[in-house]
Amino acid sequence: MKIVDILSPECVVPELQAEDRDGVIKELLDVLVQHGKIEKDVEEKIFKELIAREELGSTAIGNGIAIPHAKSEFVSELVSAFGISHKGVDFKALDGEKVYLFFLLVAPKESAGPHLKALARITRLLKDKNFRNILVEAKTREEAIKLIEEEDERYN
Repeated sequence: MKIVDILSPECVVPELQAEDRDGVIKELLDVLVQHGKIEKDVEEKIFKELIAREELGSTAIGNGIAIPHAKSEFVSELVSAFGISHKGVDFKALDGEKVYLFFLLVAPKESAGPHLKALARITRLLKDKNFRNILVEAKTREEAIKLIEEEDERYN
């Protein structure tokens, strides 16, 4: 599985405006609604599922990365959004640092495989410090998706 298989270019936010955890999650969910990946009438329910997952333990894995994720009965396939915060957000990361790169994933309740593969793939791609540093500097949606596509190819 490649990241670009689950991440539509229109669901990339090169400059998140949110300044806290809940705001980031809401902003990325809004993008999924705007582009027809999830229905508006279930957005709040999915938001609550994502927050419930965060309450179990932060999905900020360190090195400026967070992968908020949840399983939901309100999606029929894995959907994702990606955002960059140039200011950084306190996401209660394991290393205590601010988070700059956010991959949001929502998977169908009964599907484990794609969800886990996506988490593993994202984690593997973002292990490279140089890649993270270049990606966080992306100014446009097109630039960010191109960088992700190129890195995705390297790890194929």
